[in-house]
Amino acid sequence: MIDLHTHSIFSDGVLVPSELAHRAEVLGIKALAITDHADCSNLDFIVPRLVRVCQELNLVNQIKTVPGVELTHVPPSQIASLAKQARSLGAKIVVLHGETIAEPVAPGTNRAGLASDIDILAHPGLISEEDVVMAAERGIFLEISARKGHSLTNGHVAQLAKAHGAKLVLNSDAHEPSDLVTIELARKIALGAGLRDADFERMQKNAESLVMN
Repeated sequence: MIDLHTHSIFSDGVLVPSELAHRAEVLGIKALAITDHADCSNLDFIVPRLVRVCQELNLVNQIKTVPGVELTHVPPSQIASLAKQARSLGAKIVVLHGETIAEPVAPGTNRAGLASDIDILAHPGLISEEDVVMAAERGIFLEISARKGHSLTNGHVAQLAKAHGAKLVLNSDAHEPSDLVTIELARKIALGAGLRDADFERMQKNAESLVMN
């Protein structure tokens, strides 16, 4: 299992990065991205600290820990510049908080993200067919989410992604230890979204391609 969307105490998670990584390692997760919520107010605070702790943890842990960020409820016009800034600060994985039906995300967020330098469009909700095509063309991964609320549109995302060749990843969006998912549970979530075992294995390879860059 590779999980590319989790949160620590640097945003609304409950664990420090070291404990988050250790708990994930105990569950058999082999790579973990810590992607705390950010906008222009805290991006330069969060990312350098995650870069440092991930470097230190990777010296001693078996699990690979990757510094990232989740741009969250950012006005669409600011997404491109903040994604660029996140990269310059050392974020290896840039996630965008997509237009989930569980929250009032600004319309146009999905499209603006897909036009920017992001890796993953998280929980993109009732994403349009045109945006899925754009994701496929730009090589941006669409997320199948394990998180309550965000997961309600997994079937829609999976169906359109398969129809148009967009790449998928499955993430926990963990905020606390009980949110982390094992490989067995992740497979069941994928199957529940209408995907097949072969699709799940492909998602794992997609995730691996991001962390091994």
